[in-house]
Amino acid sequence: MPGFRMKGIIIFCGMLLAGNGVSAQNNYLIQPKANSPYSRFGLGDMAPQYFVASAGMGGMGAAYYDPFHLNTINPASLGWLQVTAFEMGLNAKYARLRSDEGRSGIWSGNLNYLALGFPLKNPINQALERNKNKFGWGMSVALQPFSNVGYNIETQGTTPEFGTTNISLKGSGGTYRFKWGNGLRYGGLSAGIQLNALFGKITNARRIGLDSIALLAYSTELRDEIAISGAQWTAGIQYTAFFSPKNRRNTAGSTSLTLGAYLNNSASINTFTSRFYYRDNVALTSSIDTVLFESETRQNGQLPREAGLGLSFDKLDKLKIIADYSATAWSQYQNAARPETLLNSWRFSLGSEWIPDITSYNNYFRRIRYRAGMFYGTDPRSFNGQQIREIGISLGAGFPIILPRQTTSFVNAALAAGTFGVKNDLQETFVQISLGFTLDDNSWFFKRKFN
Repeated sequence: MPGFRMKGIIIFCGMLLAGNGVSAQNNYLIQPKANSPYSRFGLGDMAPQYFVASAGMGGMGAAYYDPFHLNTINPASLGWLQVTAFEMGLNAKYARLRSDEGRSGIWSGNLNYLALGFPLKNPINQALERNKNKFGWGMSVALQPFSNVGYNIETQGTTPEFGTTNISLKGSGGTYRFKWGNGLRYGGLSAGIQLNALFGKITNARRIGLDSIALLAYSTELRDEIAISGAQWTAGIQYTAFFSPKNRRNTAGSTSLTLGAYLNNSASINTFTSRFYYRDNVALTSSIDTVLFESETRQNGQLPREAGLGLSFDKLDKLKIIADYSATAWSQYQNAARPETLLNSWRFSLGSEWIPDITSYNNYFRRIRYRAGMFYGTDPRSFNGQQIREIGISLGAGFPIILPRQTTSFVNAALAAGTFGVKNDLQETFVQISLGFTLDDNSWFFKRKFN
């Protein structure tokens, strides 16, 4: 419409509080759980695929493995799994949006993931049978968000014909991944493959009303609902070289260097789009004029290819330092239901984990895993010709818990703070708190013997 630009729609985010001015006529059926104006583009805000233990170190994937924690970014890490691990993660986020026109803050939260992983060769059996088999095999299933959409934008403009015009934009929904992975290890070399099933629905709506003649004119609402489904695979590899002590591999205090890499393929997706465009009048609530109605129109799209590379230095049960880099070819992204041009993105993270004394029996704080990290990268979306960027730091801790089965489980916590967006246009300053629960058990596939 005349007098409107995309910038004008987005930067008026100071009026976005969900409770302000939202009445029955303004897309009332859509209730966003968050308010991120950038989630209007692409598939929304991409959800991190790493778990809370990794989040405290800046978010690792390619070279990270732990015998008590899962890593679904690189399935090769499953070959090192020593216990059955059930993981669940939650997060809460406070984001303060800032632009030239105003500021607005909002809280949001979500369930990050549910995952279960287990070794198909029980390490207790090998210990009891005095079997020093170098072979390992782990399997996992996981469910976690892939992208999140949530925005509530209201703005005003002026047209020569009708004067003040109100525009309301709302969006909700997102996509999810169900993952099934397997990792095999022989000695220090591990490889894995993971199948990712993508599904979800995204709703975008725009409502246009005339303020000066609101009781006489019809308002127009355009609502699109896009259901998305597809499948993608992830292949990964990790190699660990042990340095000392040379005759005691994988024992407390031994040092090692791990190189890891993974690759996601460029995969096709299917979309089913329902469109409902209509006009109505506030004074005549029963008067609705349908402009367009389409139900489940099938179209195609394409997800981008992603690759990651990482390097990890480990002093077992003492110190871990990891560097991780990933890149995604979002320029390959296609969605016929909602065509958009996205940019290639990348992310770099550096983090560490330190355990003062894992064997301490009289000082619990010396057994805690202390973590810290930083991250910096780009987003596939752009605004006013500038690509969105993210930078931040993180702190975390893993609190060991001894359960009745005498298997160590963990409560993991992470705190991340940083900025996201385009500086001097629309930028988000955020603080995110993540809490994860890792319940470990070593009795699966345990061979009981009777004399």
